Amino acid sequence: MYEYIKIPNIFKREQFGNNKLLDGQYSSHELEYLQNCQWIWTEKIDGTNIRIIWDGYRVSIKGRTDNSQIPPHLLQKLEEMFLGTPKEEVFEQKFGNQTAVLYGEGYGEKIQNGGAYGPVNFILFDVNIDGWWLKRSGIVEIAGYFDLNVVPIVGHGTLPEAVEYIKGHPKSVFKNETMEGIVAKPFYDLFDRGGKRIITKVKCVDF
Repeated sequence: MYEYIKIPNIFKREQFGNNKLLDGQYSSHELEYLQNCQWIWTEKIDGTNIRIIWDGYRVSIKGRTDNSQIPPHLLQKLEEMFLGTPKEEVFEQKFGNQTAVLYGEGYGEKIQNGGAYGPVNFILFDVNIDGWWLKRSGIVEIAGYFDLNVVPIVGHGTLPEAVEYIKGHPKSVFKNETMEGIVAKPFYDLFDRGGKRIITKVKCVDF
């Protein structure tokens, strides 16, 4: 149900050799066309994509795809946070018979390279209700309702400005190290001809 898009990198990579990022060569025509628009930048968390799904009757926990394997210690944490009758009643009170998907990142010890984040946890970055993507204000509202953290906004501006920001290797909000990178969305949700959201990432390791 509503698998989250695999977020494309801002630039293309060399097809052969060391797979080096081709600075300035946008990975899609849409990104190139929109590069000078205003984008919102949120911190990219080094973890694993998680979906918390309310189908109108019950809560289920999935990875980015239905076949994704969730690390056992993270799954235990998520079950404590979202499963059980009292917690599912909160979903019912908030969403009723609507379908709602809470998208977040599971992060922390033994998840990717996220040990510096501390104990395993979940942070919200997107919400879809009955096919509608919520604005940032709606995501923050849902996070507050379920007592969740939400990925912080670290800046805004054009895509060239986002690249310059990441080239400075800024510190993470969550750890005393360089952040993984940013995820950039246009100020208003936009979609390509195939109906996919226009969104991109810029990673510090690439610069």
